[in-house]
Amino acid sequence: MFVSHSDLWSMTRTTTGLCLRSDPRRPGGISGAPHWVKVRPRALYGVASEKKKSPIFTGDELHYVSVPNSDWTLALWRYLPSPQSQGRPRRNHPLLLLSGVATNAIGYDLSPQSSFARYMSSQGFDTWILEVRGAGLSTYRMDFGKVKQPLDAMRDSSVEHGMDGFLEARQNSAIISQIRDVSQMLVNIVEKGQLPVPEQFLDLQGRFFTRLEEFQKQLDLILKYDWDFDHYLEEDVPAAMEYIRTYCKPKDGKLLAIGHSMGGILLYAMLSRCCSEGRNFGFTSIATLGSSLDYTTSKSSLKLLLPLADPAKALNVPVIPIGALLSAAHPLASRPPYFLSWLSSQVSAQGMKHPKLLDKLVLNNFCTVPAKLLLQLATAFQEGGLRDRSGTFFYKDYLRKSNVPVLALAGDQDLICPPEAVYETAKLISEDFVAYKVFGEPGGPHYGHYDLVGGRMVADQVYPCIIEFLNRNDVI
Repeated sequence: MFVSHSDLWSMTRTTTGLCLRSDPRRPGGISGAPHWVKVRPRALYGVASEKKKSPIFTGDELHYVSVPNSDWTLALWRYLPSPQSQGRPRRNHPLLLLSGVATNAIGYDLSPQSSFARYMSSQGFDTWILEVRGAGLSTYRMDFGKVKQPLDAMRDSSVEHGMDGFLEARQNSAIISQIRDVSQMLVNIVEKGQLPVPEQFLDLQGRFFTRLEEFQKQLDLILKYDWDFDHYLEEDVPAAMEYIRTYCKPKDGKLLAIGHSMGGILLYAMLSRCCSEGRNFGFTSIATLGSSLDYTTSKSSLKLLLPLADPAKALNVPVIPIGALLSAAHPLASRPPYFLSWLSSQVSAQGMKHPKLLDKLVLNNFCTVPAKLLLQLATAFQEGGLRDRSGTFFYKDYLRKSNVPVLALAGDQDLICPPEAVYETAKLISEDFVAYKVFGEPGGPHYGHYDLVGGRMVADQVYPCIIEFLNRNDVI
């Protein structure tokens, strides 16, 4: 469902969060009832291009869950089992979807015709997409009396926040200067992949720094981008899982889960942590799409970003604005004369996404990356693979003890997480509990990093494979 300016929403307060959903029974304004709120339309809209806004939230219900001991409130997009699922066996477990690094829920629901989430709900699964802190509609210091404007919807507006006071102008200037320095390195990395081109066609630096100026409007919030991978692992995902368990009440207290890219890395890391600590996994099965804990044996294109790690650490830069760079570079990658076409192949194999859907994905799905997150993820390219923030716990080490069924999928032309990287993690799991499959044929079709989620052929090739796996493991 698309949200319009006239939509009214029901807000149900729970012990851990709140739920927003359309309610046609209450025409007109809202008064008196504390459980009702009219959502500011801007809060559910994002920038689809520089000239036109498009609706962002397209789920059936929008839930918010508080993270204990944190000022962050996470967004959960819910997709109810659709009428088309009637006649199918009743599902025993809700399904949790986790997105990749620096992305929001949109990648799972690009359009009615290209929607991973809608397909799963059409198969009878109560489907939930988590937006971790700093992504999409998740908010900082949320006031439960009104839904505040989310971070990613504030690209062209003034910032609303609950912080007292503002940073001194001198400090603002210094931090923006630091971000500029690291951002220039990022621009240089992108341009290294290109032959010299006419200046009028490739003003990437100018485009990028124009977008960077927008950060000054929300610098106080950007300075709160102070988290790493372990925050997601230890705080965000467990809070979302507990909320869904409480709300859906599966008989065995478990969930099904699917993770794309970093979302799959989080699932692997959770299994490893639970094995090391002897805790209940909380999952009946997991599927990972283009994910690995160890990239050392692969030729992942993410190695291009490794030169950013040390400068970012040395300068104490809070964020790396990858989303802004992709938005600035995308027109040069997707339109004639295609000077940055190699960037598009990082997202999708040639011909696997409709151009308009690729535009929507790149312009709306990516956001700012905390430098601390990038630094921790960079350990996946070091001997031993991804480790915790202390550097002493290797997430690969305990996977062999897991007895949770795993489906590990790879794309044959995934440049970010190549098949050999996916296999490097899958092989650590007992063969009784893992299935590994590469999608793509020598003569095509081919699958890039995001094609496993929303490519042109997924409904015929990838989704049935996932559904068969979920059906087999959706048991009490």
